[in-house]
Amino acid sequence: MSDDSMPEAHGDEFERAPVPQSALLGFKSFIGMYAGEHCAGTELMIGPLFVAAGVSAFDVVVGLIVGNALAVLSWMFLCAPIATRARLTLYYQLEKICGRQLVTLYNLANGVMFCFLAGAMVTVSATAVGVWFEFPMPKLTDLYPNSVGWVLAVFVVGSLIAIVAAYGYESVAKFANIAAPWMVLVFLAFGIVGLQQFIHATDSAIQSPADLWQLAKIHIWRGGAPLGNQVKFSFLHVMFFAWFCNMAMHIGMSDLSVFRYAKKSWYAVASAAGMYVGHFMAWLSASILYALQLHQDPSNTDVLPGPLANRACGVAGLICVIIAGWTTANPTIYRAGLAFQAVMPRVPRFTVTLLTGLLATVAGMFPAIAMRLLDFVALYGLILMPMGAVVFIDFWLIRKIGLRNNYAEKAGIPFNWAAGVAWFATLAICLWLVHSNLTIHGIKPFQIYFVSLPGWFMAALLYIVGSVIVQRQLNQQGMFRLFVQLVSWASIAGIVVPPILYLCGRIPLETMKQALLVATICWFVATALWMGHPKAT
Repeated sequence: MSDDSMPEAHGDEFERAPVPQSALLGFKSFIGMYAGEHCAGTELMIGPLFVAAGVSAFDVVVGLIVGNALAVLSWMFLCAPIATRARLTLYYQLEKICGRQLVTLYNLANGVMFCFLAGAMVTVSATAVGVWFEFPMPKLTDLYPNSVGWVLAVFVVGSLIAIVAAYGYESVAKFANIAAPWMVLVFLAFGIVGLQQFIHATDSAIQSPADLWQLAKIHIWRGGAPLGNQVKFSFLHVMFFAWFCNMAMHIGMSDLSVFRYAKKSWYAVASAAGMYVGHFMAWLSASILYALQLHQDPSNTDVLPGPLANRACGVAGLICVIIAGWTTANPTIYRAGLAFQAVMPRVPRFTVTLLTGLLATVAGMFPAIAMRLLDFVALYGLILMPMGAVVFIDFWLIRKIGLRNNYAEKAGIPFNWAAGVAWFATLAICLWLVHSNLTIHGIKPFQIYFVSLPGWFMAALLYIVGSVIVQRQLNQQGMFRLFVQLVSWASIAGIVVPPILYLCGRIPLETMKQALLVATICWFVATALWMGHPKAT
């Protein structure tokens, strides 16, 4: 996966204006961009983590085929049609809808998530350094740094990336374009070499596709219990992960900034080049290497791209690990710096980007992010997803129900509460569902990998209801105001009563926690609708 989301040829042009016809790009530009950007350093972590999650051959292969197809369709039918009509960046479109203050919060959240993602990429590159210097590196279950050598390696690698990013990433972007075809082929080599080593280690005779599938089912993706503290993955886990790992880009609408340059909306089919090169071939190749490691030594559960690549392709493999992490961490840090600079516009971009890179470096020292990358990527998409629903509804539906689109711009307000409540309430409810451990017929339907799907419809509905309330000023009407005030006061009781019931032994701790969260959501949603808003006379 990758986040670099602007055609290099145009940099940061047309930030607050539609892209003109003269600047539009052809189909080939998007094929090359997506194929290169989605064969990134994180693929070397995600593939092995599928094996660590106990996935079976059918579940991983078919799940990736279906999930990546759904991702491509999301780009084609959710993101690109808006991009080619409005031709605006996501940030400017959100500013028109949500107001400057709410977009500032969005930039802050986006910047923080970019930092952690860049930290995982720094972690990937540092594992290659560990092969040469032979210091102890993190294990699958480690949450904290486990050696001074590891900390120093991450610090050096991350600092170099931060300095380069602070000076601007145009030179690295050019190098990345040169390296992209080579990296794709090295990833393919990982899979071919790992497959041959599996055939040799298992004394398998591969004379037909059926023989190869038997090898895959019995020895490579065997299923079974997950390793360490990983979540057991099924077909649905793989499918939803492949679909939603770039949710921030397609359903979350970040790639409006990309496809505003496209002549036609169907150019979004070019994203298939990235999905099936990076999120199919590269993930499977990396997972084969890790499965081979487990086959040769079941006690060696370490997910370390450096040693895996070295055993398969030697120094060329290590160079690929370093470059894959570097060329993707660099633009990630740069864009995180731009997001933070939007929050602190008076601080020079160089300073903000350098500090952002150092923050990402510190994050990379902690292996918990990389070792739980599947969870982190799902959380990243969940956090930014509600704003994608807001953009979709505002563009296609809001005028059809008699309301104004781009309300913050037209009303001259800095904070559109309809969008704010849709974002905050959706996140709160989805996270509550994830942590509630609710089960239906023995199945947990609200895991972090699944909850974004109902979350999108929840955000859309909340934005529609909130827009009706805000634009028609229902929150200033007597009966409505009284109702939401009653909900606010009831939520205060919901904060006070559950701890007392827990003290008296009437309810368990988990029930009390869930009641407090529900009351908290009700308080902030209801109170925002009346507090600070004058009553209509």
